[in-house]
Amino acid sequence: MNEPDKSKKESFGTALAAVIRSNIRQYTMIAALLIIWTIFSISTGGNFLKARNLSNLFMQMVTFAIMTSGMVLVMVAGNIDLSVGSVCGTLGALAAWLMAIKGINPVIAILLTLFAGFMVGCWHGYWIAFRRVPAFIVTLSSMMAFKGFTLMITKGVTIGEFSEGFKQIGQGYVPQLSSGDESLHLTSTIMVILAAIIYLVATVRTRRKRISNGFTVLRPSLEIIKIVIILAALLGLGMMFASHWGIPYAILILVVVAGIFTVITNRTPFGRHVYAIGGNIEAARLSGVNVRSTLMRICMLMGIMSAAGALVFTSRLNAATTAAGNGFELEVIASCIIGGTSPSGGIGTIFGAIIGALVMASLNNGMELMNWHVMYQYIVKGLVLLFAVWIDIANRKK
Repeated sequence: MNEPDKSKKESFGTALAAVIRSNIRQYTMIAALLIIWTIFSISTGGNFLKARNLSNLFMQMVTFAIMTSGMVLVMVAGNIDLSVGSVCGTLGALAAWLMAIKGINPVIAILLTLFAGFMVGCWHGYWIAFRRVPAFIVTLSSMMAFKGFTLMITKGVTIGEFSEGFKQIGQGYVPQLSSGDESLHLTSTIMVILAAIIYLVATVRTRRKRISNGFTVLRPSLEIIKIVIILAALLGLGMMFASHWGIPYAILILVVVAGIFTVITNRTPFGRHVYAIGGNIEAARLSGVNVRSTLMRICMLMGIMSAAGALVFTSRLNAATTAAGNGFELEVIASCIIGGTSPSGGIGTIFGAIIGALVMASLNNGMELMNWHVMYQYIVKGLVLLFAVWIDIANRKK
């Protein structure tokens, strides 16, 4: 009786070890996030993990996370975009100018801003894909040029005071179903429960489909553990929002963006082509991948995501300033790398990059709660980025 039990335990342990090895980047990143949250919770006397602070933390993260979703494709393809911060600042100023100065309807202003982001992506794609200028040089030039465009639009002054509808994008929360004074936000609670049910049903259907097609799946015990952990995290996060003012609209925007980009990267030929280019561009070209077209579309998506991030950031601040976007490129690139996206290309996930953005936002929020001087904040974030790159290099050697 003991020998079969021992064999079963060893089989489970071997399977678990294989899963951890194959997802070492994601698990390392999640473990780092939990450690950071624990340290800041202890250091701030529990203030860090209060619902109000966590809600603010996620609101601060959204702008970077949206742009990070586009940056993942750029970096997976073996390129980089240094202009994302300056472009974000310019497009935010453009949206503010259209609404506050020209009096244009917010919906039209949003569409025009997204179109402007698309055109910026076309500009970058033309030089990178068709003129073969290195992305580093193209986006470095744009980083400097768009700082000038921001000054040109704002004329050196702050543009602000937008309509309530536009402010809801970055400041608003989903409405409460009832008019009572409940301690738990009913609308958000229902949304979280529905999300958990959808995830559970989708996971079961995907597993059955993979089995019917002869693909490898996790052992049932490991699958159950995975589902329980994800559901616990989802419900815990949702209840945190529900115990405050509810789920912010900005978080819903991020969920939609992340979902779309996850489908793009995992379930479309375009997504497979992006990874192929990052793995070996010459091999991808010889395999029939249209490298120019793929790079062009990557740049277009990055431009649109820069515009989306600019709209959320401008709405949240209720103003556009000349300094908006300064340093955003460092936060976005660092989020991707911390989230497991390889600077060498070919490796990266949307989920990982968003967790990386959450790590960066947690560091910023925690150090601000502890009243750390900004110079120490830069030092810590720089060391975290270095550690993340070292992990990537170590994993590649293995």
